[in-house]
Amino acid sequence: MSTTVITCIALMGILLFVLGANVTRHRAIRGADGPQLPTDPADRLLIAQRAHGNAAEYVPTLVVLLVVCSMLTDGWWLDVLAVTAATARFVHALGMLRSPTLAAHGPVRDSGAMLTYLSGVALGVTALVAM
Repeated sequence: MSTTVITCIALMGILLFVLGANVTRHRAIRGADGPQLPTDPADRLLIAQRAHGNAAEYVPTLVVLLVVCSMLTDGWWLDVLAVTAATARFVHALGMLRSPTLAAHGPVRDSGAMLTYLSGVALGVTALVAM
């Protein structure tokens, strides 16, 4: 497994934990008396929860695909896909956290989502082709 792939896996893992810590921070700010399960799409706690939840949905699958692909091939494209996947997850998280509401999409959030889909599909195809 290349250093680039390992670095990208580590960065995505760090991102997931930092987003989780951000949820904890927002819960602490809110205090025990505040609503811990908000439903307002503009609520900062809900935005933090969804940014973390979305990362938790995609990061593990991307990591597994990167590990599997690294076991099957060592082509330069795997490094490119790893960097693309990690960048996509950081861009998407940034787009969500900077959004005034979950109801609004923006180019940062949407490009992060699209890059996530493209890199995930490309990694899946790579695994199938390389076996």
